[in-house]
Amino acid sequence: MTAKIAFDEVEVGAQLPAQSFPVTRATLVRYAGASGDFNPIHWNERFAVEVGLPDVIAHGMFTMAEAIRVVTDWTGDPGAVVEYGVRFTRPVVVPNDDKGALIEVSAKVGAKLDDNRVRVDLTAMSADQKVLGMSRAVVRLA
Repeated sequence: MTAKIAFDEVEVGAQLPAQSFPVTRATLVRYAGASGDFNPIHWNERFAVEVGLPDVIAHGMFTMAEAIRVVTDWTGDPGAVVEYGVRFTRPVVVPNDDKGALIEVSAKVGAKLDDNRVRVDLTAMSADQKVLGMSRAVVRLA
């Protein structure tokens, strides 16, 4: 696959389409099974509270993966992402109800680089709090 976005057509400051990702306890159980990360802070409310968390929290890598979907959907090619990094600033707290939590992600082109690459700066929020800091991806465009 190749990125569907042309480097020459992108400007610094361009906003990518924002997306929201729902997270329920069932989502966390499925992710735990797929990733092999069965840490009880991600599924056991009693344990999570005992270790000082407000409730069960989403896996950090799950949150990171949901956020980058904004970029991969925009490029049309997950292979276009050549670098991606974040700082985990706050957990995504997932209550035990049918609603769960929501991860809201926005992104914009922060810089144009050499070799048809751009830096995309992402903002990931949940419950009106920033959950990822310094969230940046470098993407090679067409």
